[in-house]
Amino acid sequence: MIGVENESSLHRALKNMYAGYGGGTEVETGGYVCDCVNDRGDIIEIQTGSFAPLRRKLDDLSRRSRVKIVYPVIEEKCIALYDDGDRLIRRRKSPKKGCKWDLFDALVYAPRLPALANISVEIVVVDVLEKRRADGKGSWRRGGVSIVDRFLENYKHRIPLHGTEDYMQFVPFRSGESFTAAALAGRAGIRPALARKTAYVLERVNLIEQTGKSGRSKLFRVVGGALQ
Repeated sequence: MIGVENESSLHRALKNMYAGYGGGTEVETGGYVCDCVNDRGDIIEIQTGSFAPLRRKLDDLSRRSRVKIVYPVIEEKCIALYDDGDRLIRRRKSPKKGCKWDLFDALVYAPRLPALANISVEIVVVDVLEKRRADGKGSWRRGGVSIVDRFLENYKHRIPLHGTEDYMQFVPFRSGESFTAAALAGRAGIRPALARKTAYVLERVNLIEQTGKSGRSKLFRVVGGALQ
């Protein structure tokens, strides 16, 4: 079937979950094959990477129906390493933990998306099992170990984002308060690079505005709803 040759088990599980009993997966509509369509006719795309490849598709499809982009955030990952004979070598928990702010790694490539009509984003927080194989064919960063598949281990919760007002949860400052990306990183507990991406998107959807500089850093001010 189109679009499923290299599909992960995680992607397939999320498609089935969001399609529901009355919906379908790999549905052709408007000249595109969509991940799923639910029983209300909403188009749903599961996207684990950058949103940039979706921009034209979303623009076309959102004129026909409501579109939801589902972005999985892996909160906890268990890594199972197998040899070439598919025998388990070891199993360990990854020290890396995902969080809702990871959305901006993908959203930075489509920063105006939160303001577009008929398009919503939903973060789904999950735990996964990642199966790897020590076959010498994978990335040099992993010592040649290949990632074979990712499986949904545990569904935790969803964070729906229907419009720009829902993105105020990513502005941990009060209305009129000034801050830098470094201050945002500290307040949110995220990497400085991710904080800069977050600030870029929030500025593009008019929730914050640049007011000047503090040294060499951009200074922003909250112009959206206030933190209570």
